[in-house]
Order: sequence, then structure tokens, then C-alpha cells
Amino acid sequence: MAQKTAKKRPAQSTFSDEEKAAMKELVRERRRASSGKGDGEADVLAKIAEMQESDRKIAERIHAIVKASAPNLAPKAWYGMPAYARDDKVVLFFQSAHKYKSRYSTLGFQDAAHLDDDEFWPVAFALTKLTPAVEAKIAALVKRAAR
Repeated sequence: MAQKTAKKRPAQSTFSDEEKAAMKELVRERRRASSGKGDGEADVLAKIAEMQESDRKIAERIHAIVKASAPNLAPKAWYGMPAYARDDKVVLFFQSAHKYKSRYSTLGFQDAAHLDDDEFWPVAFALTKLTPAVEAKIAALVKRAAR
């Protein structure tokens, strides 16, 4: 009795085009950093400048808030996004809505952020608009995360 051979399906990627692009960005960022050509501040400002106007305005304010609230954090591009690090570990990042075709931008915090609050705390926040009250909340979170 002849065995049936399974037909091979074409390989499907588990990553979206946006995720693939972000990974390629990370490789470029690491190459620039290891070659000594990286300039965190300039790289972040360049990423912000590439954004659509609505995201760019929010990112510019986030950048200013982080610089004022946590001067110990170093700006760096991370997966093609503006990020801020301590000892080269990303503490927080800004992801534009347009980057992943989302209806909101995201302010995210990584494991290096000191936001722990009991056993449960948020690590990402959706942003559609910055108001003085939202900016104050962001500044407080950034200060706390950067401790």
C-alpha cells in the first residue's frame, strides 16, 4: 500500500509586515550603535520627524516630558520607535498609531520601569490626545519609572 505524501503548504509568516520592518529597524539600530555612529537624541528626533503630524505632535511632547521629568534616561531608537533607557535597558517607549495601523498611539513601559504596584499594574497606555492633565499623569509615571 502506497503512503500518501503530505502536500507542503507555502510557508506563512507569523509576523506582520510592520513587525518585520520593526525587526529590521532594530538590526540597523544595533549596527549603528556598535559602530559608534549612533546618536540617541538625533535618532529619536529623526524617528519623531518621520511620523504623521498627529503622532508627531504627541511624540514631541512625550520627548519633552521625558527629558524634563527623567534626565537620567537616555533617548534611543528602539524597533524604529522613540525610546528612553537606563543602563541601555529600555524603560519606556512611544509607538505611533500609524506604525501599526492602530486607532491610538501607545506609551509603553518595559520591565526596567519601576511601576510595580502590588501584584497588578498597567504597563501600556493608549494616547489619542494630550491635555495638561494627561501630560501631568505622564510626567508622574515617567518620574516613577525612572527611579
